[in-house]
Amino acid sequence: MKCARLIRREVAHGAEGPPAWRIAWYEPRRGVDIYSPAPLHWVLRLARELRHRVCGALAAPKIEVAEMLEIRRSFEERQRLADEYSRGYLAGWRECFQACLAAVEELAPADDDWVVGDLLADSAAGKQEN
Repeated sequence: MKCARLIRREVAHGAEGPPAWRIAWYEPRRGVDIYSPAPLHWVLRLARELRHRVCGALAAPKIEVAEMLEIRRSFEERQRLADEYSRGYLAGWRECFQACLAAVEELAPADDDWVVGDLLADSAAGKQEN
């Protein structure tokens, strides 16, 4: 523990660090700056970065799994876009249908429906007599 204290100190973010020490990195989750002696802070920062990269590379999925995940992601994206398009298409179709129904109701009052039927029946009877 004492050895770690000789090469690394944690200071609250924004507070003054020890003299002749430089900030090696900042840990945002904990809200602390990690300080170390002047030339050593670059080495510690590099070691921390390399460790992070190596752990990330080892935790990465295999190529086949990554490809399957990409295929699934692209399929889900296409499916989402298709669903969004169909919802918009149906909404537009319903609006158009409602507008057409409103126009038909304006042009043909409800009382004249039977008159049109009688006219068609009369014209059909006239054709049969000829």
